[in-house]
Amino acid sequence: MRKNSRQRKGSFDYYLILATCVVLTIISVICVYGMFYFKFAQIQQLAPHIKTAYMEKMNLAVSPFIISLILLLAICVPKRLVPSHWLKLFALMVPILVVVGFVWGVVTSLQVSLCVSLLLQLIVLLLALFGNENLNFEKKGYWLRVGSSAIHLGLILFILDLFYYQKPTLHLLLFWVTTAATVVGMICSFYSEAIATLLRKRKQ
Repeated sequence: MRKNSRQRKGSFDYYLILATCVVLTIISVICVYGMFYFKFAQIQQLAPHIKTAYMEKMNLAVSPFIISLILLLAICVPKRLVPSHWLKLFALMVPILVVVGFVWGVVTSLQVSLCVSLLLQLIVLLLALFGNENLNFEKKGYWLRVGSSAIHLGLILFILDLFYYQKPTLHLLLFWVTTAATVVGMICSFYSEAIATLLRKRKQ
């Protein structure tokens, strides 16, 4: 039973990671295409209403994948804190978000989902920093866990920043925090063994 349970958990994590990578790849392709098309079609030289229509068209194209990524994060973050079979409890958030969407709009609903994910991810990062062994990670290792938690935090902040690009001060703050969290997370993840070895040598 334990073996089968681990296989199901591994399969669940694998497909969750795969789905996240696919969605991120699609978003990247749309963004790169949009930037190059904007440049080579010289849309910046066209009438304002044409530029606005182009931006709305691109936003419409990327919106389903942004929503998918937010939903994936809403699953991925809680699974660090609770066993996979408990994730169904977080499904209770769906009707709440639907109600929020009907009352205050879809954008507000997505912002609420992101803020909840951000709060949970901050908890995960703090627990990882304090070396909590009860977190659900595929791989062991202090710096790997810290790095993974920081990268996820950066990803959530990056998506949240998309909603506040028209507010320069907040947008700039979120941008730099996102950049710092992502860079630090990648360093901790990619060089976890080197960091651990260096710290052991210093202690000696």
